[in-house]
Amino acid sequence: METSGRRLLLAILVILLALLVGVIGYQLIEGWNFFDSLFMTVITLATVGYGETHPLSPAGRVFTIFLILVGVGALTYGLTAGTAFVVEGSLTGIIGRKKMETEIKRLKDHIILCGIGETGRHVVEEFLKVRIPFVIIERDRDRIKQVEKIGSVLYIEGDATDDETLSQARIHEARGLVTALPQDPDNLFVTLTARGLNPRLRIVAKLVAPESRPKLAKAGADSIVCPNSIGGLRMASEMIRPTVVSFLDKMLRARGDAVRVEEAKIPAGSTLIGRSLEDSRIYDKAGLVVIAVARDENYELNPGPNTQLHEGDGLIVCGSLGQLEKLKGLVQS
Repeated sequence: METSGRRLLLAILVILLALLVGVIGYQLIEGWNFFDSLFMTVITLATVGYGETHPLSPAGRVFTIFLILVGVGALTYGLTAGTAFVVEGSLTGIIGRKKMETEIKRLKDHIILCGIGETGRHVVEEFLKVRIPFVIIERDRDRIKQVEKIGSVLYIEGDATDDETLSQARIHEARGLVTALPQDPDNLFVTLTARGLNPRLRIVAKLVAPESRPKLAKAGADSIVCPNSIGGLRMASEMIRPTVVSFLDKMLRARGDAVRVEEAKIPAGSTLIGRSLEDSRIYDKAGLVVIAVARDENYELNPGPNTQLHEGDGLIVCGSLGQLEKLKGLVQS
């Protein structure tokens, strides 16, 4: 809880304590019943000046003076703490958090991103560009604040290795999980836990040390990515084929209706099943050229117009985000 929140809670506790002391004090000193003691305590603390409930004894008047001083101090402190609570955004933050929790509870067929360090931030940027529904799990509040500058994101401030946290991220309804934590043991544990909670989940795990690759694979990672290895390949490609790298880099960094290489799987019941590429009229309806068909872990590059489409085939195309949305609608029809 933030500082302003703690101050407000302390102020409420002080006021409640003053009420308790006042009720007990009047009961012991004056012998009044509970209701009369409570009423006298409230009007004394509030300083409304209604007058005495019953005539007070000298000891009762001394006690009342003490109660007035305590009440004025407590109410002043409470008013200050309440103002700070609202002005500093704590109340707004709580309302925003409740709204975010509601949105997270509605997530389905989304991706869970564990860790938003150097690698995770780039994953966030790409997810936001392609408008993929996702939720972040991160325990470092400062990193969350940095990512919020990139765009509006859903997040859970917690430990990604904890079953309860993954359940809050609706792992049972998710379609994928990316674990980009800084240490291999953490990524290994997240992979193992996530695979146990959702066997159908596609898991992509970050790899730091090459010797950890077999362990991540055994834990259930579908794909293992080593940022250091990719960085080295990128540097070599910059030297060998700079024009191609420059094109791909601009494509990935483009804003708005950016160009992407994307895959669209043909689901059961699709009208494209059994048709040839020519009959599917993908180019006419979506403006896209199919550059490859992924089937049974094999790729048919530059497929001809007579290539037959089957359930589960992955159509790999290159186009704008708007064109890709048309393709998704086409394969789902």
